[in-house]
Amino acid sequence: MIFSANRASEFCFRTAKNHRVLVVFLSRREKGCYEWGIMLFLCFIEDLNIPKMDSVNRFAVTPSKSKLARTFAKVLHIRALTGGHQKPKFSENVKDDVVNNDVVKTKLLKKTQFKSFDDEDEKLQKAAAEAFLAKLFANVSAVKAAYAQLQFSQSPYDPDGIQSADELVVSELKNLSELKQCYVKKQFNEYSPDTTHLLAEIQEQKSILKTYDIMGKKLDSQLKLKESEIMFLREKLVEANKENKLLEKRLNASGSVSPLDNLHFSSLIPSHFIMFLRQTIRSIRSFVRLLSKEMVDAGWKLDAAACSIQPDIEFLKANDICYAFESFVCREMFDGFNYPNFSISTEPLPEQKKRQRLAFDRFMELRSVKPADYLAWKPKSTFGRFCRAKYLKLINPKIEDSIFSNLDQRNILKSGEYPETTFFSTFSEMAKRIWLLHCLALSFDPVASIFQLCKGCRFSDIYMESLNEEAFLSWDGSPETEPRVGFTVVPGFKIGKTVVQCQVYLC
Repeated sequence: MIFSANRASEFCFRTAKNHRVLVVFLSRREKGCYEWGIMLFLCFIEDLNIPKMDSVNRFAVTPSKSKLARTFAKVLHIRALTGGHQKPKFSENVKDDVVNNDVVKTKLLKKTQFKSFDDEDEKLQKAAAEAFLAKLFANVSAVKAAYAQLQFSQSPYDPDGIQSADELVVSELKNLSELKQCYVKKQFNEYSPDTTHLLAEIQEQKSILKTYDIMGKKLDSQLKLKESEIMFLREKLVEANKENKLLEKRLNASGSVSPLDNLHFSSLIPSHFIMFLRQTIRSIRSFVRLLSKEMVDAGWKLDAAACSIQPDIEFLKANDICYAFESFVCREMFDGFNYPNFSISTEPLPEQKKRQRLAFDRFMELRSVKPADYLAWKPKSTFGRFCRAKYLKLINPKIEDSIFSNLDQRNILKSGEYPETTFFSTFSEMAKRIWLLHCLALSFDPVASIFQLCKGCRFSDIYMESLNEEAFLSWDGSPETEPRVGFTVVPGFKIGKTVVQCQVYLC
């Protein structure tokens, strides 16, 4: 483990006995030769029995200066051995010249031998220094692993684990202190530097693995905590849903619009519309469940039918295909909602105020009567024409023939009468709710309007309510993965400044 050029690494922490430790490492690596400065500042409080460490001046061990000093020492050593070099006199004979030449050769040979010895010594020192640094970094990794164990033992509180980790931290700090003393005294002697280097690297990797293992245990404990919170919230959600169902049963026990019994034209507020919209949505879903059941019994594949209604939509859950059928029913049944009488009547329209009052009177007239009774009472009413037109548009002849093996209900409607079947009874109940909602919308000033969102729109919690919250789980915050509107299931409404959210399926 070698730090990059001129880069410092430090960390500071406290042991369980409140011993404060600051460790700083500086390292620099140059062409073929090494210059290492290592400063270990160990600051302890009271009773920690570790020898005090002095910082080492990194300029005192500069290779360029030490190499120059060694060179001078070599020259002086050679001069001391040879007694210095003297110039030959011209008066000496040929024999003296031969002797002097032999002496010069001997000196050159010795100088070459000393140089080879110095090169070998420098290589050994370099290998020893590298082995020393490997041991140093291995001990630092061991300190980090011990400190990670100390942190892990604090939450949840484990006194035995804290004491063991604290002793391990102190032990590793003592090892670091001993290494510093070796560095100060330049005791880099290693009988087998390569083996020491490999063993140190093994120890370092073991410490790193221990640190990762502790981190993994910590993440596992956090995961278990989150899972327990999720289970608790799910239980609360189930309880809330049960309470909501009990309240719905109480509100709808009589089968009439009981919360609106004492409703008056002058006291209309948006909350009345929202209350009745919820009842309308429940009626729509009841019809969708019946239609889906009849289609399955007739051999239809609902997933294929859902894909034909909403192509290019990937449903996150198998049960989500019901939203495709709900969107189809709402689209057909609410078509023309913004126009008086759904544009199925050619009667002249009164002025605005009278139109609002007329719509409210129609609402009050139909709200407490069963649809079958009302159709028998007023077969040619606007509501009767609405039921006939919507059934013929919503129920495809192919679907009706596959479900009932005939087109009797369609033919009865075309003749001006109304079928007396369970299927049409459920449909007429849904149609009644939608018709009453339309009458209630026309009773407001300004008139309530309907809206829906196009595919691909960005989600806005002001105008939308998501039916599949799990779509947000895969969102990492970037625009590319942001959930978008797949299709509108139930349209939204605007009543003056009040916005009733539409229900959408995200993809």
